[in-house]
Amino acid sequence: MSPHLDVVRVERVWVAGGVVRVAASTRETTVACPDCGRGSARVHSRYCRSLADVAVGGRPVLIELSVRRLFCDSPRCDRRTFAEQVDGLTKRYRRRSPLLQHLVEMTGVLLAGRGGARLLQILKVPLSRTSVLFHLMRLPLPPAATPRVLGVDDFALYRDVYGTLLVDGETRLPIELWEGRDAEQVTAWLRTHPGVEVVCRDGSLVYRQGITEGAPEAVQVSDRFHLWQGLSKRVGDIAAAHRGCLAAAVPEPEATPSQDEPVGPSNQADTPARRHAKRLFEAVHAVTDTGRSINAAARETGLNRRTVSKYARAATWQECVRTSRPRRPTSLDPYLDYLRQRWEEGEHNATVLHQELLAKGYRGHYQRIKMAVAPLRRGLPIDTPRERPPSPRQVARWITTTPSRRSLHASEQLRRLFEHCPELDCTHDLVRQFAAMLDTRDAAPLPAWLEHLTRSRLPPLAGLASAIREDQSAVVQGITTPFSSGVNEGRITDLKLQKRIMAGRAGVPLLRHRVIHMAILRRHYQ
Repeated sequence: MSPHLDVVRVERVWVAGGVVRVAASTRETTVACPDCGRGSARVHSRYCRSLADVAVGGRPVLIELSVRRLFCDSPRCDRRTFAEQVDGLTKRYRRRSPLLQHLVEMTGVLLAGRGGARLLQILKVPLSRTSVLFHLMRLPLPPAATPRVLGVDDFALYRDVYGTLLVDGETRLPIELWEGRDAEQVTAWLRTHPGVEVVCRDGSLVYRQGITEGAPEAVQVSDRFHLWQGLSKRVGDIAAAHRGCLAAAVPEPEATPSQDEPVGPSNQADTPARRHAKRLFEAVHAVTDTGRSINAAARETGLNRRTVSKYARAATWQECVRTSRPRRPTSLDPYLDYLRQRWEEGEHNATVLHQELLAKGYRGHYQRIKMAVAPLRRGLPIDTPRERPPSPRQVARWITTTPSRRSLHASEQLRRLFEHCPELDCTHDLVRQFAAMLDTRDAAPLPAWLEHLTRSRLPPLAGLASAIREDQSAVVQGITTPFSSGVNEGRITDLKLQKRIMAGRAGVPLLRHRVIHMAILRRHYQ
């Protein structure tokens, strides 16, 4: 309870039915008319208001307040009578105290409907989830002030439906949220809010057009994060296209050729799988090399479109052969030398070998020992673990990582890989050049760097160069200025969290209320 004791007189406090009840009445004071502001103390009548307040000692509180209805004696006022209000305790048509009403509204902002109703039940404020959402939606949104620095970004609502979020780049508070990511919506908002000087965005053509039409004098900034993300995606595409070279990153195991086998090229080309891959490669390229499309090649060869696309992208038929994956390291690997030694000494019983390894600290199962010595029974060596070649995603991550932050193992693998594949070596050099531009915020080398991308003969990088040239002024601003879309990404991460809290069923109006009010609430209680 928070009544003003100079205005309200408490007459009685008692507990009935588990509820703390408070009987109170207003004092005989002069009250201003809500229309004309003239003070009045002439009483028309009294009536009793029931106000719920925050719980005390785990019990709900109900205030039974007797208030006056007064006459307005001003001849120029249209209102004849009015009910008095107690600041901090009553408001027109409301049956809760402002403190309890604020608690209900903030619970709806933080936890939405179902979660908010459960928390309020614990706080002895029984409300349904729909009532919590009703009070949340009654909260007025703050007026959308025109920011100097505006951030624009999109987010996924559900399936293929997207939304747009506007953020103030200086206060870091969300401004507006709507469904769709059309240029017309951005244009209309910017025209109704003139005065935006800087707009941070990603490389979207839709937003670029909307900003150009709605605020032609605003400086557009292509965000550094999205520039680096786009470059990283192209590096991943290049690594995937050179998948056949990735095995060069792993050192070749030392093997001594057998006297019974001739030393020379491997006879793996004679396997049925390799002959089949070679036939498909030749059949697909016989069609695609003439300039015909993937769909036409699929119809003519009778193969699946994905199979035709895989063989058409490959430079050699060896890239399409599925190779066996090396065995993963196991807990038995430290004891393989001991197993060889005991086998050569004549101990061929897997049970005895298992018992000996248990005494040496091995904690694995007997079946693993039995499988490990099975090749020895056939006169073959034990299958030792080999290091797997890195995946295209792993190589792309190594290339885009600062050299000083790479592990020694990654650096050594990249060195072997670059010696074998000049295309990946060239990609690494170009990535480091762009990273240097971002670190120093110097866009002077950008035109020459774009020319290197075009001449690299790598289609993903050439496509990136074309995309950057179309938006080069915004890219230069993104490299040289401190503005970025980092605050947009943070707000969108928070927005996705609120969507998941509401199980993805929130409409745009409810989502807008929660995102905007939650940001204000966090700023208030920082």
